[in-house]
Amino acid sequence: MKTSFYQKLDYHVPTYKCELDYEKDYELLLATILSAQCTDKRVNIVTKDLFKKYDIFSLAKADIKDIENIIRPCGSYTKKAKYLIEAADSLVKNYNGNVPNNRKYLESLPGVGRKTANVVLKNIYNVPCIPVDTHVIRVSNRLGLVNNEEDPNKIENTLMQIIPKKKWNKVGEQLLLFGRYTCKSINPNCDICKFKKQCKKNAK
Repeated sequence: MKTSFYQKLDYHVPTYKCELDYEKDYELLLATILSAQCTDKRVNIVTKDLFKKYDIFSLAKADIKDIENIIRPCGSYTKKAKYLIEAADSLVKNYNGNVPNNRKYLESLPGVGRKTANVVLKNIYNVPCIPVDTHVIRVSNRLGLVNNEEDPNKIENTLMQIIPKKKWNKVGEQLLLFGRYTCKSINPNCDICKFKKQCKKNAK
C-alpha cells in the first residue's frame, strides 16, 4: 500500500478511537454485542443506563424482562437481552467477570462473532486486528481494496495481506470511521474526499 493512502486516511480520520463508551473491559464486550445493527451513538445512550444499574455479576442474574426494557432502543432486544445475560453468566463463572485475551472463548459467547471479538481484543489487549463491519465493507469495495466482495472474513484476510500488521489497529478503525462520516452509504461526502480519483463509486 502506498504511503499516500495512509496520509489520506490520516487527513480524514486524524483521531481513531473506538466510539463505544466503556470504563470496564466487560462493558466494551457488552456494548459491542448491542451495536449489531445499531449505531454506537444509540448504544452509548442505552449502556449509560444499563451499566449504572448492573455490573457483570448482577447482570448474570438479571431479570430478562428488565434488560429487554432497558436495551429496547437497540433493536432485536429480546435476542440481545438473552445474549447479554448469558455472556455475563459465562464470564462470571469462567473468568470471575473479567474479559480474557482468548479469541476462541470470546467467539463461543452468544452474540459474539469474529468482528466483535476483534473489537474487544484490539481495544482491550492491543491485539492486531481489523474488525470488518458494513462501513469497512463499503469503503474497501469503493476504494478498490477488494473487488466486489461482501464476505467480511474474505475482506479481513485481504486487508491483512495488503496492510502492514503494525498498522492494522489504526487503519482498521480509520476505515470504519471514514465510512461512518465521509464515505457514507447514502450521500457520501465525495466533494471533500481525498480518495475521489481512485473511488469506484465516483468513477461510475
